[in-house]
Amino acid sequence: MPQTPSPEAPAPKSSSDDKVSVDIIASPDLDKAAHELERDSPVISPDLYNEPIVTRKELWSYYMYYNGDNGVGPLGFSMTLFQSLATAAGYDPVKGPGSSCLAPDTSGQCVLPWGGGTKAVASIVLIANGVSFAVMTLIFTTIGSAADYGTFGRWILFVVTCICWAAQFASMSLTEPSRWGLAMALFMVGFISYGATLVFFAAAFPRLARNTSHSRALREKYNAGEVSLEEYELEESLEKNRISNISTAHSNIGYIVILCLNLSLLIPQKDNPKVNNYCLVLINGYWVITGIWWFIFQQPRPGPSLPKGESYLTIGWKQIWLAMKQYKKLPYTFIYLFSFFLLADGLNTTGTLVSICQNDKFQFSFLQNTFLGLAQAITSTASTFGFWYIQRYWKISTKKMFVVTNVFTMLIPFWGMLGIWTTKVGYHNVWEFWAYNVVFGIFQAPYYSFSQTMMAELSPPGYDNMFFGLFGLSNRASSMIGPNVIQAIIDKSGNNWMGFPFLFALCVSASLVIWFAVDVGKGRRDAGKWAREAREKTGVVEELKND
Repeated sequence: MPQTPSPEAPAPKSSSDDKVSVDIIASPDLDKAAHELERDSPVISPDLYNEPIVTRKELWSYYMYYNGDNGVGPLGFSMTLFQSLATAAGYDPVKGPGSSCLAPDTSGQCVLPWGGGTKAVASIVLIANGVSFAVMTLIFTTIGSAADYGTFGRWILFVVTCICWAAQFASMSLTEPSRWGLAMALFMVGFISYGATLVFFAAAFPRLARNTSHSRALREKYNAGEVSLEEYELEESLEKNRISNISTAHSNIGYIVILCLNLSLLIPQKDNPKVNNYCLVLINGYWVITGIWWFIFQQPRPGPSLPKGESYLTIGWKQIWLAMKQYKKLPYTFIYLFSFFLLADGLNTTGTLVSICQNDKFQFSFLQNTFLGLAQAITSTASTFGFWYIQRYWKISTKKMFVVTNVFTMLIPFWGMLGIWTTKVGYHNVWEFWAYNVVFGIFQAPYYSFSQTMMAELSPPGYDNMFFGLFGLSNRASSMIGPNVIQAIIDKSGNNWMGFPFLFALCVSASLVIWFAVDVGKGRRDAGKWAREAREKTGVVEELKND
């Protein structure tokens, strides 16, 4: 452990490659701040000086938004309803048109008319996922960076949230198999807007974490020379993990609450053909009630004004091009983004494929899916707090915790791959879906939390939306490759399980790159240096001096 300088000693000097300058935010004196910007320190902090300290109401409203935005509706039940209607509208290709995919003697295959021919229902579901991810890619690359300017990020989150709410409420109209096309459209709109809410809301996380009372106190101690750089970085990273883990836990707590609420409908109304639609409305109403407070209590932390002559529709592409051209200055950030792109593609598509197998096994039962979801939600909540306790107690780095979750990310598609050669294991049996949901809950909830914290560590301060937009491209929008590859494999083979080997290879290769090629400490310093240089080029220092 490095020696801590005495309080009377000046802050330790270090080279531009070793020190993260954090005194900018804490300084109330703009002249001093402008002077600090001109030092050889590599980092400037975001938006720099007068951001309000996070209040208790604001932090809890942040948690409560995640509590409602847990994906049960747009990510889970909407797809189940869409697949259910599509299956009811389809026919068994072995028996020919007019047959039912739900008949007791069905062959297990189900197709729908598609583009002059037919296509398997599972392939259509994967196409809907793939197209949705492609649209998310367009959204995140076009307006992701624009959210760093002014209050645009705040308003775009509000808009995509309202769109998602509207799509979920519209599910009340999905009551007939003939409406499977509308179900597909509403699923895609809800899924796209849901993915956008995750990205634009997550972009608020780094700025929120840097402005808690604890973070401010840490910076003051560092400025006064009371703690070393290494100790400061570790403690600030733990503060980020604290907020990330608590918000992830709240997402799973919300998951538990709404699944229990669903049971209050699904059990007494099990014979009502519209009970699934009622559940979606109930889920969405819960999110409205818990999510609206963020838009009320969020304090203003606007970014800089949009540069003259620029447009919100083009600035994103220009910023991304600027960052891509300078990838050599941010090697670890871009290695992480690229490898996480592949990892998220593999995991997200694996989840979709397992859900398709699960829906077939349980005949699209919302009740069974609710019980399975409860198993996942309960274990997710417990594991999030458990992983956080372990990390805090032993002060383990974010990357090491993330590596542990990666191991089980690889095992999920590996288990499905076994189902190609045997029906004894490999997502063919009821117990396996229970085991899958428990294992997923234990290891994948912390996976999402630590991956977000890793991105916060590697993002240039003040460019949070820009790089979280790219992270969203890597995370939510990455799966435009996997679903399209897998649906082609399924169409050719007629076997859902043939998609798992490709997904296993994708997860393994991406995990190995993250483990051995990403240095978070160096990446954080590189990101800070890049942020300072980028701001100096746009005249931030002069603006502060003249303020």
